[in-house]
Amino acid sequence: MSTSETFSFRVADRLAGVDSSPVRDLLEIVSKEGVISFAGGVPDPDYFEVEDVRAAYAWVFEHQPQRALQYASSEGEPELREQAALRISRDLPTTAEQIQVTTGSQEGLFVVAQALVNPGDTILVERPTYLAAVQAFDLNGAHMVGVPTDEHGVLPDELERLIGEHHPKFVYLIPSFQNPAGICMSMERRRAVADVLLRTGTALVEDDPYGELAYAGDPMPPIASLPGMSAQTILLNSVSKIIAPGVRVGWMRSEGAIQFTLTVAKQAIGLQSPVPDQLAVARYLETADVEAHLQRVRPVYAERARAMYAELERVLPDGAQVTRPDGGMFLWARLGHGIDTTRLLEMAVEEGVAFVPGASFYAHDPDTSTMRLSFVTHAPDVIREGVERLASAIERYQREN
Repeated sequence: MSTSETFSFRVADRLAGVDSSPVRDLLEIVSKEGVISFAGGVPDPDYFEVEDVRAAYAWVFEHQPQRALQYASSEGEPELREQAALRISRDLPTTAEQIQVTTGSQEGLFVVAQALVNPGDTILVERPTYLAAVQAFDLNGAHMVGVPTDEHGVLPDELERLIGEHHPKFVYLIPSFQNPAGICMSMERRRAVADVLLRTGTALVEDDPYGELAYAGDPMPPIASLPGMSAQTILLNSVSKIIAPGVRVGWMRSEGAIQFTLTVAKQAIGLQSPVPDQLAVARYLETADVEAHLQRVRPVYAERARAMYAELERVLPDGAQVTRPDGGMFLWARLGHGIDTTRLLEMAVEEGVAFVPGASFYAHDPDTSTMRLSFVTHAPDVIREGVERLASAIERYQREN
C-alpha cells in the first residue's frame, strides 16, 4: 500500500468530523443534469450584460495591462473603492477610505469572523439565517443564537432580550429580501432594531447583497444609514446581483479602528482580491448603465416570484406556509405535517427537481419541515413544471411515511 493511501493528516478541531458542506452540496445539486434546480440563487444568464462586462475588461487590458497583472494593496484598488463609496453614499455618506474590497461578500463574512470572533463568542443571527454565514461563523468557533422573526424581520423585543441574556459580540442581519426567507424588514422595524442596538451598544454586521433587487418602489436604506448606526456597523455589499456572480467582487464599509483589523484579516486570508476583476468592475460601475440593467431584470424576477408563489400555493399540503417576496431571489416554505425536507430532497431529485432543505439555515433547533426555493433562474413555464415535480415528491413522501 502506498504512503498516500495510509497517511492521515491531523485535521484542526474546528473541521474534525466535517464530511460535507451545505454550500458544496448545493452547488453539486445545481449541476445535476435533467434536474430543475430551485436550490441556488443562480441569476438567469440570459440577462447578463455580457457586452458591457466584456468592454470593461477590454478597457482594462488596453489601458492598464501591467497594473492589472501586478500585486496591489489589500484594501483594494482606489477606483473600485471610490465607486463602492459612491453607491453606498446614496443612503449613507461614505468615503473610499472606509471601503475594504473583498473577493465576494462570502469572503467578507469570513474576514469579519476572523477579525471579531474568539472561540466561544456569541453571535445573534436571524432565525433562519444565511447558511454560508452559519458556516463561516461556526468555523471560527462562534456560538450562534437565533432571534425569532416575523414577516417584517427580526423581532425587536426578542432581540433586546437575547442581547441582555447573551451579551453577543455582534448581531448579524440581512434586512433586505433576506436569504433564505425572502422577507424585507420594514422601515419601522429597522428603526426599532437600530434603537435596540444603540441603547445596548451592540455591534451590527449588516449583509446587503439583495437590496437593489426591489421589485416595487425604491430599495430600502440599510440600518447602517440610520442616525448613530454607522460607527457600530460593518456593512457588506456585492456586485454578484448587479453584474454577475462569476465576478467575485464585494466590499465592506466600516469606520474607525476596526478598518485596520479587517484589512489585516483580509491579508491573511487572500492578500488581495484579483486586480483585473477590481479594475473591470470599477470601469463597469463608472460607464455602464447599472440602473437600466436592474430595471430590465426586476420585472422578470418579479413575474417569476409571483409564478412560484402561485404554483406552490396550489400544490403544497393544507396548512403549509409560503413567504411572498417582493424582491431578492428566494422564498421560504414551511410544509409542516411532520415532513423532513432533507429526506424529501432525495425523492425530489429522483423526480427531477431540487431545493435546499431548511435545516442548514438554523443556528440551532432547526425546523426540519422548511425549504428554500429560488425563483430567478427559470421562466414561469419551467417553474410550473418544477413545482409539479415537487408535488409528486411530496405525495410520494406522504405515501411512504
